[in-house]
Amino acid sequence: MPDSAGLSGPVPQGRGLNREKIVNAALRFIDARGTQGLSMRNLAQVLGVEAMSLYRYVKGREDLLEGVVASLLADVTSGLDGKLSEHWQGFLQTVAHEIRRIAIEHPNAFPLVATRHPAAPWLRPPLRSIELVETFLRTLRAHGMSDEQAVGAYRAFSSFLLGQLLLEAAVRGAATSPAEEPVDEGGAALPHEDGTLDLSGTPEVLRLRPLLSEDRSQEEFEVSLETLLDRLDAELSQ
Repeated sequence: MPDSAGLSGPVPQGRGLNREKIVNAALRFIDARGTQGLSMRNLAQVLGVEAMSLYRYVKGREDLLEGVVASLLADVTSGLDGKLSEHWQGFLQTVAHEIRRIAIEHPNAFPLVATRHPAAPWLRPPLRSIELVETFLRTLRAHGMSDEQAVGAYRAFSSFLLGQLLLEAAVRGAATSPAEEPVDEGGAALPHEDGTLDLSGTPEVLRLRPLLSEDRSQEEFEVSLETLLDRLDAELSQ
């Protein structure tokens, strides 16, 4: 009998498996038990199959975790409502609430979105999907922002979401630190593939890659700190 105790929703078993079903089962496993106990062997047991059958669709645990992240962020991209994008503020509010929904509905999985290495060093968690970043930059440029302003908004927005939502996930019991010895049961490499990324389908990301690659971390820290101090000073002055 497959060990599906504690997992919500039906779990596909035996025949009819594909990558999407396996990734969805992994997400349910993480929701119920966290990432530490997830292995190809344990997931196969839940699905009622042999572990080797999963390798037809995923390369190993690392590929499986990347699949979970990609699935969550694909939902964000598809959930962006054009009606709320008539102004750039409405667009950013929509993105923020969609990312927060992940942290609220999947607190055990959100640290994967927030802390795993993105496919390129210039992608910033939690907005780490190339398709999502393309939509983000294209929308802000369409609302009149310059290249520098759009990229600056991406940096500042990512930093705000990362800090706020990691805290919310931790409050809900998520483990925000990685395992001491990450398990990779298939030899799948971590996605340090900056040089091999195909950006032909994301023209704004391709065009703005030099700006995205600039290191502005010290400047961003100082600006954020000053903004916080100004806000506190304004509250104390009321």
